[in-house]
Amino acid sequence: MAQDVSPTARALLALEVIQNSPGITAHRLGDRLGVTERAARRYVAILREAELPVESVTGPYGGYRVGRGLRLPPLMFTAAEAMGLAMATLEGHRYAADPADLVGGALAKIVRVLPAEVAGPVRAFREVSRRPAGRDGQAGRGAGSGASASPELTTQLIEACTAARRLRLAYRMGRETERTMDVDPWAVVLRHSRWYLLGWSHTVRARRVLRVDRIATIEVLPDSFTPPPDLDALRTLEEHLSQGWAHPVDVLVDATVDETRRWIPRSLGRLEPDEEGRARLQATTSEPDWYARQLAAIPAPFLVIASPEIQRAVAALGERLAQASGAAP
Repeated sequence: MAQDVSPTARALLALEVIQNSPGITAHRLGDRLGVTERAARRYVAILREAELPVESVTGPYGGYRVGRGLRLPPLMFTAAEAMGLAMATLEGHRYAADPADLVGGALAKIVRVLPAEVAGPVRAFREVSRRPAGRDGQAGRGAGSGASASPELTTQLIEACTAARRLRLAYRMGRETERTMDVDPWAVVLRHSRWYLLGWSHTVRARRVLRVDRIATIEVLPDSFTPPPDLDALRTLEEHLSQGWAHPVDVLVDATVDETRRWIPRSLGRLEPDEEGRARLQATTSEPDWYARQLAAIPAPFLVIASPEIQRAVAALGERLAQASGAAP
């Protein structure tokens, strides 16, 4: 422990240790604080001078414990503060949505003691923000950017998702262009440090994925809606992000859909069985060379069909690999 910690700070640390380890001896307390046994006793004396009920227990299993009279002030968060804390934790730690993880467990503890009206949106947000392994399906899409989502606005979005209330959004299409749209918000999802709103747009009559950092204003409408049953928000988001790029992708994999799904990330495209039970991968991409490298990692024969750019990229990759092997052309 650092030597420049003040006596008051060490006394508070001693209080925390005693609370977590009732019956701890002065010797063990000193070890935990990185000080001598005599110094540990001095910090206990400071706590008692502040009228904190730190009791001494005699006997072979005796030590210090906190008495019944201790009442620490509650830790209070506004809804925006709680959401900001959850967003920052989920962005900065890969497994923060998992309560079994050290940081995830700490976040879960905070959520459990929050008031219901604050904890509800944070808990709902955490449950749909589990970050999967692997990179996003398209280079550049879903990667973190300088734009950040507002915790206050994100809280409003999640509350609308939870209450199934329709929203009227002002959405920035460019630097100076905004579009107004009516949306049924299904879920707010974190994907590679970027926040998305998944929902149904009544303006264009289609499913839409909107970047939260581009939403300028929110108006809650009186209309309600019924979200899709058994919605897998993250899967739906990833399938959406695999579409809409310049070059089509159509690939037959000589394996079942279940087998192929274990080899490639969901964001690479949509998998469906063909008439013979093989997996058919359909998507779009902006980088055929990158996509060819992802296909090369599939440990099963595959055939690129009706995708000229992908065919050329796969052929070029095959030539480079053949040259690297030293085999004669």
